[in-house]
Amino acid sequence: MLRIRLWSLTLRASWWMAALTLFGVVLFAQLGRWQWHRAELKRANAAAFVAGTAEVTPLGSRATTALARYAQVRVSGRYNGEHQFLLDNITHGGAPGYAVLTPLRLADGRTLLVDRGWVPLPQGRRDRLPDVALKLGAAAVEITGRLDALPVAGLASGTVPPDTGPNWPKRTSFPTYQQLGLALGSAKALGLEQRQLLLSADAPDGYVRDWQPVSSGFGPERHISYAVQWWGLGALSLFLFLFLNVERRRT
Repeated sequence: MLRIRLWSLTLRASWWMAALTLFGVVLFAQLGRWQWHRAELKRANAAAFVAGTAEVTPLGSRATTALARYAQVRVSGRYNGEHQFLLDNITHGGAPGYAVLTPLRLADGRTLLVDRGWVPLPQGRRDRLPDVALKLGAAAVEITGRLDALPVAGLASGTVPPDTGPNWPKRTSFPTYQQLGLALGSAKALGLEQRQLLLSADAPDGYVRDWQPVSSGFGPERHISYAVQWWGLGALSLFLFLFLNVERRRT
């Protein structure tokens, strides 16, 4: 039995009740902190996305990781339409589909993966792949877009690397750059940039391109509301524990 005296008050409660209350308060505090952190992350991503609209700069010989996320760049090269990826489990407006990821061979030999946009499942069927052939073929192109990371799965089980067979395009779900590089082959993977390019909306040979900062969804205000709710539950748990177990000493 836990017993604490403070002036005219006495706290008397079982150890299991005290431990349970402490666990709940800590849990609710951490959940509130997590939601608050998500709100801050969304604010930062939104600010970076807006900052990326300032100007378009040539990528040149710089690595994509040397620039800020969502920075707008101009690149020149040739698409490798023979070896494309279809990123599965990508939705648009609630409809299932794929993000079309096409390698672009830059003039200096590096390979940059270009997200050409979203396409729906052909007739809503997963046993068919969409036609993502390039209208421009292997002609030299100059394109602009935003630099971004590959989408990440909420759960590790959602990651499916591209298969190792000879058929292209390859369907994959939330892959890593290493997995995509291995699918392209060791020689081509040697210069694979570690960021993708989100193709600008006015560029040719693209699909649906409604680019938004990562984790846009609902705004940071809702996460703050959730944080306040979790912290409120923690405060309520502590209040009820004290209300039920604190006694005033009679004189």
